[in-house]
Amino acid sequence: QVQLVESGGGSVQAGGSLRLSCVASGYRYSNYYMGWFRQAPGKEREEVAAIYTYTGSAYYARSVMGRFAISQDNAKNTLYLQMNSLKPEDTGIYYCAAARPNGDGWVRSLRDGYWGQGTQVTVSS
Repeated sequence: QVQLVESGGGSVQAGGSLRLSCVASGYRYSNYYMGWFRQAPGKEREEVAAIYTYTGSAYYARSVMGRFAISQDNAKNTLYLQMNSLKPEDTGIYYCAAARPNGDGWVRSLRDGYWGQGTQVTVSS
């Protein structure tokens, strides 16, 4: 059973930065998508970014491209999301997700995968 524990959320003013972490355990395979989704109040959960652990290839939603950076530390089984130039619309609960590829791309693979409990990010204007 894969377990994911997020940390690093908080409150920050627009233009600021935060780094989220997700510690994973219970892996059995070396090729996973690991990624981040977010959910703002009253909105559906949306994809943010992902990384394919086998190759290190990264994927980003257009809304965060150029501002966010996803990375992994395999020795620590930890996924990171560095968030810079934060905007109020980045506010939401950020969830870590992990899944083996199902052939339908990173978003659909992760939506059917394992999830953490989430960490709150609040960006004030």
